[in-house]
Amino acid sequence: MATPEFLLDWLPILVFFGIATALAIGFLVAPAIIAPNEPDPEKVSTYECGFNAFDDARMKFDVQFYIVAILFIIVDLDVAFLFPWAVALFNPELGMDRGFQIFAFWSMFVFLLVFAVGFLYEWKKGALEWR
Repeated sequence: MATPEFLLDWLPILVFFGIATALAIGFLVAPAIIAPNEPDPEKVSTYECGFNAFDDARMKFDVQFYIVAILFIIVDLDVAFLFPWAVALFNPELGMDRGFQIFAFWSMFVFLLVFAVGFLYEWKKGALEWR
């Protein structure tokens, strides 16, 4: 009996899916079998700062660190957009016509302008000041 041609086309995908399913099930079942059932009291004790919590977990806290972290990620992503843009724009081997280069330059200029306005707004609001 000959195997239909369309089954041979799908065979690598089915094999890959079968291996992925077997690995996923194995990774879920293995810790239940291998892991110790009686954890050490030292491991389940308070660990981060060395002493037990003494205040309410719902108290107000300063979110300044998170604001600075989010601003850093935004700046990092903007710089990550600049590198491929510069390579694509200034590489003569890509063969871009002059009109597209001008469009790409001004669209990145608008992108950076919007970023700069947002950055200046955050600076004026004091989001970068550490209190």
